[in-house]
Amino acid sequence: MRDAKLEPNVISYSATISACQTGEQALSLISEMSKANLDLDVICYSAGISACEKGGQWQQALSLLIEMRDAKVVPNVISYSAVIVACENRKQWQLALSLFHEMRDANLDPDIVSYSVGISACETLGKWQQALLLLNDMWRMWEAKLMPDVITPNSGTGACKMGGGGSVVPCFEHQRQS
Repeated sequence: MRDAKLEPNVISYSATISACQTGEQALSLISEMSKANLDLDVICYSAGISACEKGGQWQQALSLLIEMRDAKVVPNVISYSAVIVACENRKQWQLALSLFHEMRDANLDPDIVSYSVGISACETLGKWQQALLLLNDMWRMWEAKLMPDVITPNSGTGACKMGGGGSVVPCFEHQRQS
């Protein structure tokens, strides 16, 4: 771009960051943007966080989320979901669940990926009652607009099985009735 005498802008950087497969590439471009005095927006940060998630770099993804907040850029569902998935992929279950709740506290409606990870984290942590609450929330949201996948109910019933030690039928029936 520079050879053609075109100056990169927030849009061109965002597009390039979105194409990054690792956090290092994205973080380098974000650093360039800062040096060029370009204001990063939610799209730039979310693209960087997603690149970190793709590269398995949960700490960098979390750092970008924190930097984003420090810069007074409000994270969106995409920002949170990418960090949550990055944490899940590296078995940072408690942090993934914490971020899920933080996203909800920020009045953001979790997407199916966030719910699935939250429920899966509950299952792994042995928090079957919390998994069931999340599954019920997701079902209510599903009725409005969200389409759960096959993994989500399986994680919920898996958490019930771990917590109750018995049949998952009562848990599933409770899910359906709520």
